[in-house]
Amino acid sequence: MSVLFGVDVLLQSDSVSWKNHRIGMITNEGASTQTMAPSRLALQKAGFNLTKLFSPEHGISATGADGAPMLNGVDELTDLPIISLYGQKLTPTAEDLADFDILLFDVPDVGVRFYTYLWTLSYLLETSATHSIKLVVLDRPNPISGNFELCEGPWLNDACSSFIGRWPLPIRHGCTLGELAQYYNSERKINAPIQIIACQHWERAMFQVDWGIPFVPTSPAIQTATTTILYPGLCFLEATNLSEGRSTNFSFEAVGATWLNTPALVEQIKLFMDDELACRLIQFIPQHSKFAGEECNGVHFIVKDPNQFKPVFFGLLLIKLIKALHPNEFKWTPYKTFVNPGGIQHLDKLSGILNAEKLFDLPMHSFIHQCTKETSVKEWGSMVQPYLLY
Repeated sequence: MSVLFGVDVLLQSDSVSWKNHRIGMITNEGASTQTMAPSRLALQKAGFNLTKLFSPEHGISATGADGAPMLNGVDELTDLPIISLYGQKLTPTAEDLADFDILLFDVPDVGVRFYTYLWTLSYLLETSATHSIKLVVLDRPNPISGNFELCEGPWLNDACSSFIGRWPLPIRHGCTLGELAQYYNSERKINAPIQIIACQHWERAMFQVDWGIPFVPTSPAIQTATTTILYPGLCFLEATNLSEGRSTNFSFEAVGATWLNTPALVEQIKLFMDDELACRLIQFIPQHSKFAGEECNGVHFIVKDPNQFKPVFFGLLLIKLIKALHPNEFKWTPYKTFVNPGGIQHLDKLSGILNAEKLFDLPMHSFIHQCTKETSVKEWGSMVQPYLLY
């Protein structure tokens, strides 16, 4: 039986007291119904009184460039005005809220702390509390499963707080956004008036391929369900002069550089990850970003068993191996975005570790020990247990 998203459950309900209220909806093109219809259009056609749309990073189309500010506009599907929450501001103003009664959130997530849609939701929780306006979250499953045995840190150090991680959370958290909304609303004493409309037929062991629904890209670089499994670790490459495959067919599924010794790298990876990961030598030419227009030597990664693979640990190990193989070529680099214009301390912000670059100066045995310790978050499952919906 296919999974039903929160929006599907809402559409099937005969008793929605606020259907005719003025609704401001936070959404994007990645948010669809079970039948692949954009959820904002499906709700409008079903008679929900949508009056205004808000868009997160990447815009309403979910195709805006990573880290680029998005402009306000008008939605071609619904003819509704769009206010960007990744442009001049990250949260609605009192003026934005003046002409509606309900905030409705429906944005897909990928189950990773540094994916920004969660933090847009965090601002909306605060907005809801401040202005006493109800926030309804249409929940969606976690595409990389809700199995807490697969959750990985590091935890976010408060000193590393940013829009890719505002509040303490493991990198791979195993929750839905509805569950995290309940967790933060209570634990941080936000006390927003919220309602979560839960999914149906989702079990925590499921990955996206188990839902019975095609994958809808959630942003320009997250194009496949396979990408979501590797993304929690390969995103660390953003803080280096290595390509993460962005703007190629291998976005967040490969690593590459013009100077990378790929055969030697694969041999090293096999020593540590042979049971979990297959490697394929490739060449790719990024259309933009790092090495734009240049042919890169690359390694494409294929996860053998998602129920065993720990992507965060692998991502840290991968950088360590490449740094050791290429001490002269490898570099840490800034990663400039709208919310971090200087691009500084990007690795700290991604990992949650203060002065994270120092970790990679450790001898290999000490590095493995420290990474194992940092990525272990055994206490997380019991911490969030009271707020779980599935």
